[in-house]
Amino acid sequence: MDIDTGIKKFPEFVKGIIPYIGLIILILIFKSYIITPIRVRGNSMEPTLEEGDIMILDIISTKVSDLKRFDIVVVDQGKELLIKRVIGLPGEKLEYKSSNLYINGKYVEDPYKDNYERTENLVVNIPEGEYFVLGDNRHNSLDSRTFGTFSKKQIKGKSDLIVFPFHRFGFIKFSTEK
Repeated sequence: MDIDTGIKKFPEFVKGIIPYIGLIILILIFKSYIITPIRVRGNSMEPTLEEGDIMILDIISTKVSDLKRFDIVVVDQGKELLIKRVIGLPGEKLEYKSSNLYINGKYVEDPYKDNYERTENLVVNIPEGEYFVLGDNRHNSLDSRTFGTFSKKQIKGKSDLIVFPFHRFGFIKFSTEK
């Protein structure tokens, strides 16, 4: 093979890998800015989520829409990412009295209140732009009771889809209706 033949074949090789490079770049952008998998660690979200569950984290929806009470979110605590449930929204006064949730003085049905066994009452005035989050397994969860409220910037996304293990595959159903 002479040098002239090698130069002609090189561009063909580059042309062949360009679609693959483009696909890799597209996947990295998609994973970084739109959705990404996240693994549940610990039991702070039981009974809803179990250790080892893999969920799809929706990154973009928290950038374009408001979070709602009881959304499951991933928050950046600084040392690690935590999966928790939004309980209090910006500007609200949150109270737990006798294990019952009150927002701005009005009772709100909380399906996980039985997992909250504190003897003292909890009262939190949530600052604007901040969220109060709790694990569903209230007596075994490090959450806003420990770390304080979280800003929207610290909330990396929300999730309601379990993709693994396959026997748990599906969207998490949540309702406060009985």
